[in-house]
Amino acid sequence: MSSAESPAGPTAGSPAMNRAGDPADHPAPDSGGPAVPAERPTSLLGNLVRGALIGAVETVPGVSGGTVALVVGIYHHIIDSAAHVISAVRRLITGPDRRAGAAGHLRLVHWKVVLPVALGMLVAVFTVAGPMADAMENHPVLMRALFFGMVLASVAVPFRMMLQGLATERFRRVAVGRDPGDVRLRPVHLIGGLAAAAATFLLVSLPPASVEAHPLVLVPAAMVAVSALVLPGLSGSFLLLTFGLYEPTLRAVDELDLAYLGVFALGMALGMVVVVKLLKWLLDHHHTITLAILTGVMIGGLRTLWPWQDEARGLFTPGDDAGPATLLALAGFAVVALLLVVDARVQRRFLREHDAHTGAVRG
Repeated sequence: MSSAESPAGPTAGSPAMNRAGDPADHPAPDSGGPAVPAERPTSLLGNLVRGALIGAVETVPGVSGGTVALVVGIYHHIIDSAAHVISAVRRLITGPDRRAGAAGHLRLVHWKVVLPVALGMLVAVFTVAGPMADAMENHPVLMRALFFGMVLASVAVPFRMMLQGLATERFRRVAVGRDPGDVRLRPVHLIGGLAAAAATFLLVSLPPASVEAHPLVLVPAAMVAVSALVLPGLSGSFLLLTFGLYEPTLRAVDELDLAYLGVFALGMALGMVVVVKLLKWLLDHHHTITLAILTGVMIGGLRTLWPWQDEARGLFTPGDDAGPATLLALAGFAVVALLLVVDARVQRRFLREHDAHTGAVRG
């Protein structure tokens, strides 16, 4: 493990755990500072609207529901709650004193936020899926151009997170009197990102006929797509588009194809347990190389969004619609860039509030 990828340890501010993995009855008030900000007053209607916004943008490749969750101030609540639900299920199946252990985790779920947000997301997804699928079918060049601009702007997210992680590690080393000079981007990070970009580019160059909505394909695709919930900026719809499953999934939602949706839901459930946990571990223990690879995946995946391509995914030069397509690409880029600017300001405000809270507790 390189020095730039030292383990981050437990998530700051996570509820204290005893040796059995259960929430401690009385966590220390200053266990590193809260990762989840203090609950702010939110109404039922407000959380329904927040969920609807997240659900609507999750149907758009290149726009991350995680980013919107950060902007509206509930990302940390959702991730923290998902982790406790997963831990509760695990304790119920395998742990000692199963019912009490699971109940302890479930008590820490932010139900007043999670339930209305989930309802709002479901309503929005089922409302938007049909029109989005029709737009993709009737205006493929213009829609791909719009999504190309959105995803291109989103590439900045994992790259920015990578640089922020390196900066945090440097500050951490300075705080404990260690030399921060060797905490930097290394050739292995560049090689990893380029390799991921090349592999993704080749994968999405395959003719779509070679990727069918078979359960053996759909389950792992859903497992990977749900991992986008962990990373603001990474779009689950973009991942489905990369796998060639974006339009089939929208159609299944619009037409209530229960067989398709059931298999997809199974993949999402498995992904929450396996892929999300694995991705969180990689981000904690190999932060820089993981984000370098994710950046490469997003860059390589842009190939599938090139507006001018045939049904076999062969690329060709722009046609008569180059003007409108370019304008839409620029508009998509601008929308995501604006979201990222707002996201950055929200994060800075959160850090200021966190520092003020930590200083008050220590004082």
